[in-house]
Amino acid sequence: MPATRTRRPVLDAVAAAAVDLARTAAEEVSRETSGGPSSVGDHLGATAEGDRVVVHRFASTDPGYRDWAWTVVVVRASRAKAATVSEVALLPETGAVLAPAWLPWDERLRPGDVGPHDVLPRIPDDPRLEPGYTAVPGTRPDGSEEDEADRVALWELGLGRARVLSPEGRDDAATRWYTGSHGPTAEQARNSASPCASCGFYLRLAGPLSTVFGVCANEWSPSDGRVVSVDHGCGAHSETDQVLEPEPRGSLVLDERGVDPV
Repeated sequence: MPATRTRRPVLDAVAAAAVDLARTAAEEVSRETSGGPSSVGDHLGATAEGDRVVVHRFASTDPGYRDWAWTVVVVRASRAKAATVSEVALLPETGAVLAPAWLPWDERLRPGDVGPHDVLPRIPDDPRLEPGYTAVPGTRPDGSEEDEADRVALWELGLGRARVLSPEGRDDAATRWYTGSHGPTAEQARNSASPCASCGFYLRLAGPLSTVFGVCANEWSPSDGRVVSVDHGCGAHSETDQVLEPEPRGSLVLDERGVDPV
């Protein structure tokens, strides 16, 4: 099938010559929107956007809109001898300063953004979570009463919560922790003589992540109260010690002037 050729619009002479008409329209809109003098500058040119449709561009003199242009669409009706203004807008040119592209809140959010008085909206279809099992407190499925040990076991399994971590959520957390500042690639881990796995302050996590992660319980460690990997490390390891070097002594100096001869 042969390709369809698109005919390029021809610049309408009447609409292209209506520079003063376009400038007047741009100046009127500029004064109305700013409440001050016009910010319409030099004419930057005219281009054909369609049959008898011409776009005039004027530089903006507003310091806050550098590299923006007042854009005026001028049209001429069929067989008409005069052109009219169809639209006026202030549009960015090449090099204009623009706001970042809009992103949903869950894509803009970064660790540390949530303050003490902030509340995040619930994500109904969060891939990091999957449905749990909400049991009736104190009752087994057969209607008999369960004891405290049963309730604790159910809660530890996640059966007392509406949603629990999904495999994707667990993998995301593990990757984030392992590659972060409390994993094996951190500077303090590289400079440590022994890993967290052999430290007495290392509290191993329960569940699927127990073989890789634990919590540091050493108040002198920079990782105190944080999740650390088994191959992380720091200078506060329980079994490492600092080798005490003797204080350097300077060379002996004989003070013959301050000593009385015997």
